[in-house]
Amino acid sequence: MRISKKSSLSFKERLMREWNQNAIVYIFLIPALIHFLIFQIFPFGFSFVLTFLDWKVIGTPEFVGLKHWSAFLSDKLAWKAIWNTVLFSIYYIIPTMAMGLILALIINSGVKFSKVFKGIFFLPVVTSFVIIAGLWGWLFNGTEAGMVNYVLGLFGIDTQLFLADSGQALMVLAGLSIFKVSGSTMIYYFAGLQSIPKQLYEAARIDGASKMKIFWLITFPLLKPIHFYVAIITTIGSFQIFDSTFLLTGGGPNYSTTTIVYYLYEQGFTSLNLSYAAVLSYVLFFIILTISLIQRKYLGKDSAIY
Repeated sequence: MRISKKSSLSFKERLMREWNQNAIVYIFLIPALIHFLIFQIFPFGFSFVLTFLDWKVIGTPEFVGLKHWSAFLSDKLAWKAIWNTVLFSIYYIIPTMAMGLILALIINSGVKFSKVFKGIFFLPVVTSFVIIAGLWGWLFNGTEAGMVNYVLGLFGIDTQLFLADSGQALMVLAGLSIFKVSGSTMIYYFAGLQSIPKQLYEAARIDGASKMKIFWLITFPLLKPIHFYVAIITTIGSFQIFDSTFLLTGGGPNYSTTTIVYYLYEQGFTSLNLSYAAVLSYVLFFIILTISLIQRKYLGKDSAIY
């Protein structure tokens, strides 16, 4: 049997040959891999180990097995936080996608000063969340001094508590996130609209299709890859909601805006119960993973433009 020259080389010789051929690639790749290992892989693995320990930062960690996992199953506040997060997602995902699509259609329609409108619509995305949250808190102030209550008063509607009402606070926070994020979803949809072949619209107009039929039979179906991508990122974002709760409600009133990430923050950094916080982080990870796989199954198929 004839042995090739390549297979007869030792491991060290093959390694040196590979380095000589692709040295520049490894020079740039190795620092990125080291950074990924230190700041991604190691924390991910260490947090999983932490779920089986009782570690209070100070002192020696104690192995407790599944104690924290069983504590989660009986933690009513944790389940309420998950339910609040699901409700927030319901209030947030579809309206954000719809608003982004509407704004994209406006700037794609050739309306006058479309570039100016694009900048205005995108402005909340690049504005500090602290500033927008402050404005939102002023708009939805639960007194007559609040702008929204003032406008409602002109129509004879009683003063609403908004952020101090457990039935309204979560919807108000969802509205804040919709206002903040719609500009970025607009850009995704605008890119998708630009990629649709113009010939399809011309053929539809020749056939006498109305604007509504063109939208539902051409535009909307061909934006399926964008729908899928936006659904994924908005879902992940909705389950990671923290800043609006932290800035405006502090989880109240009556824990109605305590989301899973806010509860995780309280357990980890307020109560210093880092092991239980690690359990909550993995619960959040599995929830997002499951929902993403479901979305991939039902929205990710046949995503090519045809």
